[in-house]
This record gives sequence, C-alpha cells and structure tokens, in this order.
Amino acid sequence: MATFFGTDGIRGIVNEDLSHSLVTMIGNALAKSKDKAKILIGRDTRISGSYITSSLTSGALQGGANIVDVGIIPTAGISYLTDKLGYDYGIVISASHNPPQYNGIKIFNSNGRKLNEREEENIEKLFVGNLVKDSLSVGSYTYSPNLTKIYINHLVSSCTKKLNNIKIVLDCGNGASFSIAPKVFKKLGAKVIPLFCKNDGKNINVKCGALYTQVLKDKVLSSKADIGFAFDGDSDRLIAIDEKGNELNGDEIVYILANYLKKQNLLNNNTVVGTSLTNSGIVSSLKEKGISFIKTDVGDKYIIEAMEEHNLNLGGEQSGHIIIKDIIPTGDGILSALFLTQCYIEENKPLSYLCDFKKFFQTCESIVVEDKHKVINNKTLIKKIKRISNAIGEKGRVLVRASGTEPKIRIMLEHQEKEIATKYLNILVETIKNI
Repeated sequence: MATFFGTDGIRGIVNEDLSHSLVTMIGNALAKSKDKAKILIGRDTRISGSYITSSLTSGALQGGANIVDVGIIPTAGISYLTDKLGYDYGIVISASHNPPQYNGIKIFNSNGRKLNEREEENIEKLFVGNLVKDSLSVGSYTYSPNLTKIYINHLVSSCTKKLNNIKIVLDCGNGASFSIAPKVFKKLGAKVIPLFCKNDGKNINVKCGALYTQVLKDKVLSSKADIGFAFDGDSDRLIAIDEKGNELNGDEIVYILANYLKKQNLLNNNTVVGTSLTNSGIVSSLKEKGISFIKTDVGDKYIIEAMEEHNLNLGGEQSGHIIIKDIIPTGDGILSALFLTQCYIEENKPLSYLCDFKKFFQTCESIVVEDKHKVINNKTLIKKIKRISNAIGEKGRVLVRASGTEPKIRIMLEHQEKEIATKYLNILVETIKNI
C-alpha cells in the first residue's frame, strides 16, 4: 500500500507536509513513468496553487514531460479532458474540501480515472528515493485556459432539459467552480443567484460550500428559489438544498437520481453503489423500489472500482461525491446538480417531495488526533466498539474509522432512536479523547 497517497491523492499543509522538494519529485516521477509523458494540469483557487503547480511542473519538465496547464478548473474537468484529449496523466492541484492552508495532488490515468492502489505504489517507488532525474531533452510547457470551454460544452450537452425560469442558488465555495458553474446553468436558461463565487485564493471553503450550507439555506428561503447547490473547493462534491431549506446529502441525492434513472430505463442493472455510511433507511427504500445496493468502504475511488467491476453507471457517498459514469468517470458536483435539476423538472414536483424515505437517526463526529493509526488500533477502543455493536444489534450500527485525508478519527452511530445513538456516540468520543 502506498505511503503518501490517501483515499484521495496526496494532501497536506503547504510547506509542512507538502514541500517544494516532495512536489518536484512527484512531477519528476510522473515524467519518468512514461516516455515523453503528456500531462494535463489544473488547480483550484488556493493561493498556494500556482506555487504547487510550478514545483510539480519543474520536476516534470526536468524529466522530459510535456505539460499543458489549464489553470483553474474543477477536478472533473481534468478527468474528462485527460481522456478526451489523449493525455498520459491528468493532475489536479487541490485539497478539495480542506481549509485554505492545505493543498494536494490528485492524479488521473489516461482514461480519466483516479490511480488505483497499484498505480499509486508504482509512482511512489519513483519518488521516494529522493532522486530527481534529468532528461537529455527537457519538456515543454503550454498554458491553455481555453480548454475549459470543452468541459463546459460537455456539461451543457449532457443536460437534456432546458432550465428556463428555474431559480437556482449556487454556492461555489470560492473554489474551482466559481466561474464555470454559473456559466453552465445560465447557458441552460436557469435564473442563477451566485454565492461565494470569488477567486481571491484566501477564502476557499471558509464558512461556505459543501461543508457549510447555512448561508445557502437562508438564501434559498429568502429568494424563494427552487433549489440550492453547494460545491466544495474542487467541485467534486455536491450538497443540495430543497425549497424548504432542508439539506440533501450525497446519499439522498443518489437515491433521487437512482429512482429517476430507473424510470428512464437508464440505470444499469437497476443497481447503485454507496458506502458503509449510507443510511440504512435509504438502502431499504431503494430495495422496495427494485433497486439493488452495493456497499463499499468510504472513498469515491472504491465506489468507482465497484461501478467498473459490476458495469454500473451511478454511485456516490454521503459527503457528496456522486459519479455518473456514462458522462464523466469521476465525481462531478456540477454534473450531479444538472441531473438533479433535470429530475426536478421531469417529476414536476418540489425537491422535498422526492425524498420519500424514512431514515434511521444518524449522528457523526470527527476527532482530531496526533496518530490516527495508533488510535484506531487501540485495544480499549476496539473492545468498546464491539460492546456497543452487540448492544445495538439490528436496530442500528456503529462505524469508527481513520480519515483517509486528515489526522482525524471519524465516528458514525445509527439507530432507530435518537437518544440511544447520541448516548453511544458520546461514549466513543470520550474513549478516543482518553487514549
């Protein structure tokens, strides 16, 4: 298993975890892995984005790779363009939903898919030796921001309905979708109310976007909008707000889209992919409607692997990563928002009406720790989790895991009764804090 790669690329605080030398070696490793590698690169709006891009480009050029820089673009844009335009690798410089001081590197293969674990290990072997390789022929660098138009046109063409007179609030989290998302929805005729659509590099994900929706909720209600959408820093996540100000997470959006695609006879094998966090009530409701559910570990790359293995075209996770694989082979918040809006128009019913399921009460907590691997393997914690699981039985479940992208332990408690779920959650939080 790779050391530097987490569940979503390589990520950390800039100049602490993510140093100039490390990033340079990663760029050089990609160059060394192919003869005259062609690499497409894009980034989100973070101030450190140009610095990380420059470091990675330097190492790649030194190794003989040819670089095309798109500039600011959602992660899914790089995924799509890498496949369509025939690049060996696509790279996104982004820390997704993390705070501004973080940055990261996501790598896509020539098919526009995130590297699998074996590919990550092979790349890592080329840079862990701390050796940068010079090529006898250095590579070239081209800045081509106009390539974003190809991605925009693809999104627009994927929408089969005009969005005329649909009032939509877009919270772009001051991230990669700040310009592109409003353009796409306006091209399709929607009345767009933009929120947090700035590119100042300092406020990406700060009290806005997919992890902080209160301002969006208030705006949807005050403007009497039909729908609100929130994206994270690189726009691979989507959280929706219905006309009543209720939040719909990724699992709930997948539920609505699954029913919509099944009615259109477009849901492959009448099956969707979710994760161990997907609410049991949603899984039961899908089954009642003739839709099978495949469960994976948390992380969109595991969802995509399951989709490919079973030839499926819809999957997603609670955090808002939703994959509509027929259109783009990775999570795309803008694409998911377009499909949800299409569903809203097709059904001709308020979004709140489409959430016709009864959820189990689910409560979650994330705890910052110094050594997440030490904590998750602690014998006291393991015993406590087992006791609680036995006590809950079939009326709920408990899930404790180490975050794949941050120094955190994440707890999820699910039960038919709110009080019981909350009680056991508090016990586990206290246990972890005492370790």
